[in-house]
Amino acid sequence: MAGEIPDLVVQERTGSGKGAARQARREGLVPGIVYGGGADPLPIQLPFNELMRKLTKGRFLSTLFNLKVEGHEDVRVICRAVQRDVVKDLPTHVDFLRLRRTTKINLFIPVEFVGHDDAPGLKRGGVLTVVRPEVELMVTAGDIPDHITVDLTGLEIGDTVTISSVDLPKGAKPTIDRDFVIANVQAPSGLRSADAEEEGEEGEGEAEEG
Repeated sequence: MAGEIPDLVVQERTGSGKGAARQARREGLVPGIVYGGGADPLPIQLPFNELMRKLTKGRFLSTLFNLKVEGHEDVRVICRAVQRDVVKDLPTHVDFLRLRRTTKINLFIPVEFVGHDDAPGLKRGGVLTVVRPEVELMVTAGDIPDHITVDLTGLEIGDTVTISSVDLPKGAKPTIDRDFVIANVQAPSGLRSADAEEEGEEGEGEAEEG
């Protein structure tokens, strides 16, 4: 199950229309709307600086939030749109979608690597190169994993871990159809340099013989 779902504390916005939205912006707030989930739309507003911090952090449109509004029950939401000023490129409005527990959504799930001590390639000095520290999965809102696990046991230098070799949580499915790489075990830089030199010497020897 999911670990800590971050809280998103907002205010209910009174009034409607462009006038109310402009007033919110003058007060350093960004207007928004919460819709879906079988309930009426709820006009909201949230602090501009807080929204900017979350946008700068990244993955805002694929992060599940626990929305807290005074006078309302907490609800899980995901942002579906951020409207921006065409000149300043600053957020002017946000749309959030309420999620039922059965709703399917795409989220980036962190990858956790285990079994380092049981990977012969790493014991020989190989380097674990992580290609995807997160994997985008289609998951059910009521059953979101906090990570997926990649077991490195038995991996040798040159071995690759792809998504097809990972046991995904029940109901989770990659959003990419092809069998993509998550990580690989590469030779240490010194060994790679030595191999390159040997290949170069062999090539020169063959040229001289020719």
